[in-house]
Formats: sequence, structure tokens, C-alpha cells
Amino acid sequence: MTRDKNKKSVARSRMSQTGESYTAARANLTPVDPKTYRARLPRKRMAAGLLLRDLHGRVLVVEPTYKPTWELPGGVVMANESPRAACAREVLEELGVSIPTGRMLCMEWQGPEPDRNESLMFIYDGGVLPEVAQFRLPADELKSYRFVEPDELDDLMAPRGARRAKAALQAVAEARLVELEHGSLVALHRE
Repeated sequence: MTRDKNKKSVARSRMSQTGESYTAARANLTPVDPKTYRARLPRKRMAAGLLLRDLHGRVLVVEPTYKPTWELPGGVVMANESPRAACAREVLEELGVSIPTGRMLCMEWQGPEPDRNESLMFIYDGGVLPEVAQFRLPADELKSYRFVEPDELDDLMAPRGARRAKAALQAVAEARLVELEHGSLVALHRE
């Protein structure tokens, strides 16, 4: 990257962090080395989940030990890990079985809120389980699991999780990728 391009990128990063105009942000910069530049870039939380259904169209949800609401199987994307790899890892850790991670169904950007910073959330297709599965849950993380009707998701899950799960079901039904921004539909992408 040339010095001028590096300065522009740092200015854009500073703008997103401070709200300054591009001209003001660029005027306040001194050239930095690439390592320092990368260290200044914003960070986002990410998580990935798997949408699993049974032969009756019910959705698998898990009951965490550390919060009152249910979730799809999945979890946090670790440093230097792709969302797809995180989904596969978390599902194996949570359910005790390896389930192929299918196509991405839903992606949501969640804006900052008083108790959390912004994040990217992904849901992948786990397909339909052909028979009743026997899962091995980690007792320190999950209390139980069950398959629920789609109309039960709002009662069991946090609002943001339920809307993503329903968007993922829509993506399966319409063979699309659903893109959300802070709960609002942004786009439906055809496969």
C-alpha cells in the first residue's frame, strides 16, 4: 500500500471512530507503519449458528445455562477463524456430533447498543435430520435442547435471535440469502 493510500485508509478509520470529517481526520494524521495501522482498525464481534430442522419442519433450539433465552446451536467466531469454521466447531462442541455446515442463509449486522458493541451474525443451513438425533450436551454450557415449531421461536428466543432464525427459514423456503441490518431486511439474494 502506498503511503498516500495508507493515510486515506487511516483517515477513514479515524472518521468511523471519531465522527470527524474526512478532511479533518486526514489533517490530524501522521504516517504510521502498517502494524500500527492494523492495530487501530475497528473490531467487530461475530457469531455463527446452524439452522437444523426435523422431518416435521420444527427447528432445533438449545437452552444455555448462562442466560434465560434459547438459541440456535452455534457461538462466537474466534480470532482468525471464519464464521463457517466457527459454526462447525461450535455445533460439534455443543451437540457432540459433526453436522455438515451448508450454505449461508442469513447475515445480520447489529448496530451498537448500550450494553454491546456492533456485531455480525451468520446462520448456516444444517439441513433436515432424517431421524430423532441423540445429542451430547456440555453440562456447563447447555441445559437441554428441543425441536420447536417456527411460531414458538418468538416465545423462546431473544428478539434478535428469533428474527434471524425466521429469516433463515425464509431463506430456505425461497432458496435465497437474507441480509438484515439491525433487524430490518436489506436484501434478498437469489442463489
